[in-house]
Amino acid sequence: MKVEKIKKSNEGLNLSFTLKKAGTAFANSLRRISMGQVPVLAIDGITMYENSSAFFDEYIANRTGLIPIKTPDGYEESDEVLFELSAEGPGVVYSKDLTCSERGVACVAKKIPIIELVEDQVLRFEGRARLGRGREHAKFQPCLASYGYDDKAKEFNFMVESFGQMSAAAVMLKTAEILQDKCEQMLEQLGKKK
Repeated sequence: MKVEKIKKSNEGLNLSFTLKKAGTAFANSLRRISMGQVPVLAIDGITMYENSSAFFDEYIANRTGLIPIKTPDGYEESDEVLFELSAEGPGVVYSKDLTCSERGVACVAKKIPIIELVEDQVLRFEGRARLGRGREHAKFQPCLASYGYDDKAKEFNFMVESFGQMSAAAVMLKTAEILQDKCEQMLEQLGKKK
């Protein structure tokens, strides 16, 4: 296996590379693991304190959960990160209005609209973010990964677009770590560990 023609763009959010001397099953493993098994933070539940808007609490919770959150290293599956939002109409409530006291954790984009409030409407809630994986729910998906196969050159041309929780290169490095860990577990369980 060989990786060539590595190109990063859009502040590290996009990555393209060519994978040579590898089979379709391996290429597809990389694609599927990158989208479905790399853990990232997402708001998974909210406690609504006040909602006088025209929208149901569940609608607001769903929209809030789909906002990508920067995911620094060091978080465990059991860790929880708290976000707070307090807004009063009139005006649009954006992702920038979600505040978090944890260092390095914040919404990736500041201008994602959550809801529009009219005069005298109030929205106050606390959101709990946790690590999750894309195979569990789309809000935990860190990237979109695809590839095309060049039959003449016998190579896969990968494109990885991060949603911003981490760089596209970091997603692929974690993908490789996860794949390596799975192979090591299999070798250990088969009793053939080096």
